[in-house]
Amino acid sequence: MGLATAYALLRRNPGASLVLIEKENALGSHQTGHNSGVIHAGVYYKPGSLKAMLCRKGARATQEFCQLHNLPYEIRGKIIVATDEKERHLLQALKTNAEMNGLSVEPLCREQLLEHEPNVAGIEALLVPDTGIVDYRQVSQALGHEIKAMGADLHLGEEVIDIEEVHAGIRIRTNKQTLNVRYAVTCGGLQADRLARLTNRDIDFRIIPFRGEYYAAPQEKSSTFQHLIYPVPDPSLPFLGVHFTPTIGGDLTIGPNAVPGFAREGYRKYSLDPRDLATNLSYGGFWRLVAAHWKFAIEEFRDSIWKPAYLAKCRRYWPALELDDLGPWNHGIRAQAVSRDGTMLHDFHFTRSKRVLHVCNAPSPAATSALPIGEMIAEKFQGMNENDS
Repeated sequence: MGLATAYALLRRNPGASLVLIEKENALGSHQTGHNSGVIHAGVYYKPGSLKAMLCRKGARATQEFCQLHNLPYEIRGKIIVATDEKERHLLQALKTNAEMNGLSVEPLCREQLLEHEPNVAGIEALLVPDTGIVDYRQVSQALGHEIKAMGADLHLGEEVIDIEEVHAGIRIRTNKQTLNVRYAVTCGGLQADRLARLTNRDIDFRIIPFRGEYYAAPQEKSSTFQHLIYPVPDPSLPFLGVHFTPTIGGDLTIGPNAVPGFAREGYRKYSLDPRDLATNLSYGGFWRLVAAHWKFAIEEFRDSIWKPAYLAKCRRYWPALELDDLGPWNHGIRAQAVSRDGTMLHDFHFTRSKRVLHVCNAPSPAATSALPIGEMIAEKFQGMNENDS
């Protein structure tokens, strides 16, 4: 998100002086480099909503950017599978929603599903041809090269410690130096709330990390599916559920679950960071979230600890899957913004001071939509500039 915003700002203002500060020594080290690598088509989002518009626009922009920079991507198509009558009913509503979003989708009966994917079990399905896969870490690296070529200074391995508004500018203190700039935008992801609090102590949300644990099918089964296989979303649950995703590298990932995390950047199982844990436990919104979804949380912890329980969920879609087929894969962490009343924020959320714009929440599918979201943030930022002048 930060890279896309910098890219948009420099395209709007050629020759502008821009500094990009990244805490890690490499680009795309956190959410960007640990997601499922999907170019989403925009099936799930409310017709006419900003998310629906940005997703469609972002899918095209991502493909065009990959073509321009010779980055590998594939349009595989997604099949959303119903396994019972309740899901069949929800699938019909999803089809209507997708069509209202301008997508071309194809209903599949059981026999047609088996023709497309012989290994998948289901009573009905919906084919979404426009869904693709890509490596967003590669996209991030290409964006980094672009903004550097446009004159930006990239400061990798620098952590922002403080942001102070001073007369006619901003003083940014990092672990290595102090920088004086006119304006700043923060796209902090897993640290978004902490960056926002540097200039606004009374923010109305916190980031609660959810670790998504993925498995990988054995290499001999990595070509089992030609399409991405997804479940029908349950509107009563906060996350989507298990899906099967081919990757650009030729693997097949299975997952994720969604386990409440005790470390924002702890990708290993059972990672714990005392500061992050204390932030969760001291926040009323966390406890209200737990109270609203405690059954879901217990089930996700069970599936994380006891692999056979997770295998049973996977077998609803892939009956031939065996326990030994669930091999190790990288885990991801979702930066879930949660309000004080325990509500998960599923829309864009910004806070600002006179000279600093904080991007506090950029909801899924933020990777797919990054380029147009960057344009939107740049436009909002330009408005701050004009108002100040």
